[in-house]
Amino acid sequence: MIFQKFWSAFRAQVNKIANLFWEADPIAQMRYEYDRSVDQLKEGRTGLEQYRGLVERVTRQVASNRSQVQKLEAETKAYLKAGDRTTAGKFALELQKAKTELAANEQQLQMHETSYGNNLKKIQHANEKLIELREKITKYDADLKMSAAEAEIAKLSESFDMNLTTDFGQIEQVIQQKIDQNRGKVRVSADLSSKGIADIQAEEKMQQAMADDALSQFEVELGLKSPETSPIAQTAKDLGPAATDKTTEKQTN
Repeated sequence: MIFQKFWSAFRAQVNKIANLFWEADPIAQMRYEYDRSVDQLKEGRTGLEQYRGLVERVTRQVASNRSQVQKLEAETKAYLKAGDRTTAGKFALELQKAKTELAANEQQLQMHETSYGNNLKKIQHANEKLIELREKITKYDADLKMSAAEAEIAKLSESFDMNLTTDFGQIEQVIQQKIDQNRGKVRVSADLSSKGIADIQAEEKMQQAMADDALSQFEVELGLKSPETSPIAQTAKDLGPAATDKTTEKQTN
C-alpha cells in the first residue's frame, strides 16, 4: 500500500514535469508529434508496399492456375473426342484439382485486394491529415507569435501612459523638474546680469556730458563759438550738484 502511494506520487511529479515541458513550447511539441506521425506513415507505407508484393504474387499464382485449368480442360476435351476415356479421366482429375486450387487462390486474392485497398485508404487519409496538421501548425505558430506581439504591444501601451502612477509618468515629472530648474538658473543669471545697469548707464551719461562740456570749453577758448550759459546750466542740472560745482569752478578759471 505504501509502495503504491509512493509510486503514484512519483508518477504525479513526473507528469507535472512533463506538463511543464509540454506547455513551454506547444508548437515544438506539435512539430514533434507531426514528425513522429510522418515516421509512422513512412513505416506504414513500407509495410503496404510489402503487402502489395504479396498481392502481386497471389495474382500471378491465380493467373497461372487459370492457365492450367484452361490447358487441362482443352486436353480433357481432346482425349474425350479421341475416345480415350482413361487418359481423359486422368486429365479430368487434374482439372478438378486445378479448379479447386484456383478457387482457393482467387478467394485469397480477393481478401488480399480488399485488405490492401483498406490499408491504402487509411494511409491516404492519414497523409491528408498530416498535410492539414502541417498547415495547422504553421497557422498556430503564426497566431501564437502574433498574439505574443499583440500582448507586448498592449503592455507597452500601458507603460506609455503618462500618468504619475506609472514609471513613464514619474520619469516625465523628473524631466519637467530638471527643465524648471535649468530655466530658473537662466532667469537668475539674467536677473543678476541686469543688476547695476542703471548705475553704469548713469556713469556713461555723466562721462558723455563731461566730454561735451570739455569740448565746448575748448571751442570757446579757440574762439570757434561764444560762451553759452544755457547748455552748461542744463548739463549741470542733469549731472547734479557735485557736477555743477565742478563745472562752475572750471568756468571761473
